Amino acid sequence: MSRDNSRRQIVGRGIPLLGNDIDTDRIIPARYLKSVTFEDLEAHVFEDDRRQAPDHPFNQPRYRGAVVLVVGQNFGSGSSREHAPEALRRWGIRGLVGGSFAEIFFDNCTAIGLLCLTIQAEDIGWLIEAVARHPEREILLDLEHRLVRFGERAFPAMIPDGARHQLLTGTCNATSVLLEAGEAIELVAKRLPYIAGY
Repeated sequence: MSRDNSRRQIVGRGIPLLGNDIDTDRIIPARYLKSVTFEDLEAHVFEDDRRQAPDHPFNQPRYRGAVVLVVGQNFGSGSSREHAPEALRRWGIRGLVGGSFAEIFFDNCTAIGLLCLTIQAEDIGWLIEAVARHPEREILLDLEHRLVRFGERAFPAMIPDGARHQLLTGTCNATSVLLEAGEAIELVAKRLPYIAGY
């Protein structure tokens, strides 16, 4: 796969989101699951939360254009919908940093090239507050060196080795990897007796 699809670093302004256990139903309400193309999902990110709380970060002009979402513990829990990371990506999010991520949400993010790094709980608390105080400052998510930097502070970050490798090499899109390996797949298929011998 092309190096252009790799994710080594994400640099940009952040958007802080308070709270733990924010599930996929809150990220994108269930009524939008009828979409099979994911078009226009970005308009409905946190729609119900944003209606109930006009000061929700996704409503605030100071966070427009932010590319890093800073979250608490167990982000993306609940049902395993691909719509949640797709909606965030289409809104403009390129990377997430949090205390922890639900496993299926994390896998769905990796599959579309969204970087998810975890840092210690006390560090995520500090980072959420710091980004809220200084929304104009950029956050660095450094996948290669496994760190998150905001201003003068840097935090060691964690990510499973498999996901890190996929993002660094640009092989997170399994369909593209299969398509690029078409000739090799055909060669193997010709050697399989249950395909070639019948």
